[in-house]
Amino acid sequence: MIRRTFLAMTVAATTAFAAPAFAQDADIVDTAIAAGDFTTLVAAVQAAGLVETLKGEGPFTVFAPTDAAFAALPAGTVEDLLKPENKEQLAAVLTYHVVPGKVMSTDLTNGMTAATVQGADVTIMTEGGVKVNAANVTTADIEASNGVIHVIDAVILPPM
Repeated sequence: MIRRTFLAMTVAATTAFAAPAFAQDADIVDTAIAAGDFTTLVAAVQAAGLVETLKGEGPFTVFAPTDAAFAALPAGTVEDLLKPENKEQLAAVLTYHVVPGKVMSTDLTNGMTAATVQGADVTIMTEGGVKVNAANVTTADIEASNGVIHVIDAVILPPM
């Protein structure tokens, strides 16, 4: 029942997402740019020097925080992370949102963990809606040529 509910929510959310028709032919970065709700994420990926990586062969699974998710961080956090001297810390935060391989919503199970590119694990919960750590997945399974994007409503931070 939970899986059926999740799948129904996923289909509804994916249908509501205004992704371009060419998204599956575009890589993760171009898909995020075309969606229009990831300008902060894209700017951060550029500042961290990760554009070529995320345009690479992959496959990658990206838990992509929206602009609103970045705006919800404490004042000055994003600006500080974007400073050149914080490039390593920014890269750690961003790579904590990326899992190697293509993980679709149908692959998720309650309580599963996934190793991120950053090195630490994220925990996936599927009961009562899908969560990655404390972030809700608001839209799942946005396919790109080199992986998949799952939209989340919060920025997740790697353990210290």
